[in-house]
Amino acid sequence: QGMTDWKTTTLGKTGWKVGRLGLASSYAADERCVQMAVERGANYLYWGSMRTAKFGEGLRSLRPRRDEFRLVIQSYSRIAALVPWSLERALKSLGMDHADILLLGLWNKDVSPAIFDQALRLRERGLIRAVAVSTHNRPQAAAMAIHNGNVDVLHVRYNAVHPGAERDIFPKLPAPEVRPGVVAFTATCWGDLMKPDKVPAGDKIPSAADCYRFNLTNPAVDLCLTGPRSASDLAAALDALDKGPMTPEEMDWMRRVGQAKYFKPSLFSIK
Repeated sequence: QGMTDWKTTTLGKTGWKVGRLGLASSYAADERCVQMAVERGANYLYWGSMRTAKFGEGLRSLRPRRDEFRLVIQSYSRIAALVPWSLERALKSLGMDHADILLLGLWNKDVSPAIFDQALRLRERGLIRAVAVSTHNRPQAAAMAIHNGNVDVLHVRYNAVHPGAERDIFPKLPAPEVRPGVVAFTATCWGDLMKPDKVPAGDKIPSAADCYRFNLTNPAVDLCLTGPRSASDLAAALDALDKGPMTPEEMDWMRRVGQAKYFKPSLFSIK
């Protein structure tokens, strides 16, 4: 599906070549992490949910290499007039003249037309090149991919505990060159997949690299975000790129672990 090799791919209809791991700033990633990521080809840099100062410093240090990475800036704003303000403030603090992607954060229903208008206007002004939407609502994601030509990239939740995208989103996507790029988040299910509890007897405990490999082995996933807390976390995630795709046996093992950890409250769970 538009994949050139395991480590890089084309991000859907944007036509951009990206590394298959993207770096998110939600935790403690600092300047060293940002530089290390870009060195290793992880060039989708998401200054996101928390625009941490350390990550910002890392981005500023990359200014001379601006053409080597894709900068993603998120706005959670539900007030249309604040969208340009939020983006311009971020760009000003980074000393950059544009972001590659404006990510409209966590829309579990239709993005308001006024907010979409603002995003498209920012694109006309050259402050952004593409528009992304993140959502936990899977039917919504599929509908956007099919019907909204202005959505260039989709951020969706996907991991072995919550594999619903395999049913509700991925099979419904148009062909790679006309569909939005697909970015998966929460590969480790907030670390839950790497904990020993509920792992079936006889099965090994997944590592961070296993979680990323599980996601990236799915051909519908263009890239997967990692939110490392340290350079060693990042190195562990980048290991996934060196190890290559999972075998069908490994995929089955990850699914078993994911199913065992999936908690569905029911009347009978009072054991």
